Amino acid sequence: MFDGFGLSTIDVGEGVTIHVRHGGSGPPLLLLHGHPQTHAMWHAVAPRLARDFTVVAADLRSYGDSAKPPTAPDHAPYAKRTKARDQIEVMRRLGFERFLVAGHDRGGRVAYRMTLDHPDRVLGLAVLDTLPTWEHFRRTDMGFAMGYWHWFFMAQPAPLPERLIAADPDAFYLRRGANLFAPAALAEYRRCFRDPATIHALCEDYRAGATIDVALDAADRRAGRRITCPVLMLWGGRGPLQKWYDPLAVWADWANDMRGQALDCGHYLAEEAPDDTYAALYAFFAEA
Repeated sequence: MFDGFGLSTIDVGEGVTIHVRHGGSGPPLLLLHGHPQTHAMWHAVAPRLARDFTVVAADLRSYGDSAKPPTAPDHAPYAKRTKARDQIEVMRRLGFERFLVAGHDRGGRVAYRMTLDHPDRVLGLAVLDTLPTWEHFRRTDMGFAMGYWHWFFMAQPAPLPERLIAADPDAFYLRRGANLFAPAALAEYRRCFRDPATIHALCEDYRAGATIDVALDAADRRAGRRITCPVLMLWGGRGPLQKWYDPLAVWADWANDMRGQALDCGHYLAEEAPDDTYAALYAFFAEA
């Protein structure tokens, strides 16, 4: 799926390793995936971006073949702040102190946390079908709670969610439809999310979301911190996000330089609409 790309396992400290694909040449561009995927979600977009950028596609901590360390009562080992530090170290080890970043879904949460915590590192940010975590929780209504019920289910204390998911991981993780994914990517997702250690780590990702991540977002709002680099927001026009929110209006409260558009697809932009996703990302990052 990634012809011409190298494959590395990078130690980012404290025994944590991150699984990385990298290839191409030009300005460095970090691609971060969503849930329950791996870096394989970029298979139809990354090779084209690699014509003009040095592309790094990484498995987030919790996901794929990256580390799944022991958790803590405050879930900090799985906080988006922690995952952002992982990826900054990945890029530093590859020789990039400053870079562009695109993140889908959970990867988008890691990416925007990175821009808030380390504004000197990120030259441009693209977020795909995601909003700040605090915005979701503070605006929760029946539509969101019913549509994204897994946010509240996976955040429940261990081990109940893990035990229920492990009974049939395919039914849980692929409930939106296995036909949305290319066969090779789907096989990769299944290989990973059928592992009990991954199931637990993914639940920890959502537990962190409902606790420490929300607290960090709220602290930034109180302090008036904003994203200072250019931001592109893309979302699926056939997905639920624009039924619940005005995505650009929400992000305008967080970013100084904001633009975006809906694509004709559902939640999985890079896999459902790879041509449009590539075109939008290329146009944005070429100017950032």
